[in-house]
Amino acid sequence: MKTNAYAAQNATTPLAPFSFERRELGEHDVQIEILYCGVCHSDLHTVRSEWSSTTYPCVPGHEIVGRVKNVGAKVNKFREGDTVGVGCMVDSCRTCANCKDNLEQFCEKGTIFTYNSPDKHTGGITYGGYSESIVVDKEFVLKIPKNLDLAATAPLLCAGITTYSPLRYHNVSKGQKVGVVGLGGLGHMGVKLAKALGAHVVVFTTSPGKG
Repeated sequence: MKTNAYAAQNATTPLAPFSFERRELGEHDVQIEILYCGVCHSDLHTVRSEWSSTTYPCVPGHEIVGRVKNVGAKVNKFREGDTVGVGCMVDSCRTCANCKDNLEQFCEKGTIFTYNSPDKHTGGITYGGYSESIVVDKEFVLKIPKNLDLAATAPLLCAGITTYSPLRYHNVSKGQKVGVVGLGGLGHMGVKLAKALGAHVVVFTTSPGKG
């Protein structure tokens, strides 16, 4: 399936239009029309090859919100028209101890990330959300409530869960104090989430304008 996207061709040139073929819909897959995709600083690190592991061309984007266009024959929990999200992972082995413990990010055989990862279906590299559409295994697709602002929801797929996870892990609740270092992309999420959980929130910043 031909898909239009924006890709980096090397570490120094700007993103530019790029077309490629998405894989055909498999029986466990969800085909998604991408409506919004957040911009994460990891995208910038990757396209600039600042982590020294980028394969070009690179289509970044892992804060994806879209609409289901089609589902595979063995997909029951999604249907055409559903609003869904995809985060930074699109596959794993599913059989190792970590995967079976719902820790796919620590897959012993290698997590498959939304972009710049080996694609076990095509034999190439995964391409991310700076594109028109994506095909993802149903186990890595999330339902998004229809009443949310979808543009504002996209960053929850990375910045949101990155800050929500430790807050829940430490059972943050009313009466506790939470310190957030830096009021950037993740920091402002941490502030909102900690406040929503009832905590007294303090921000540490070196920028007077963010006081």
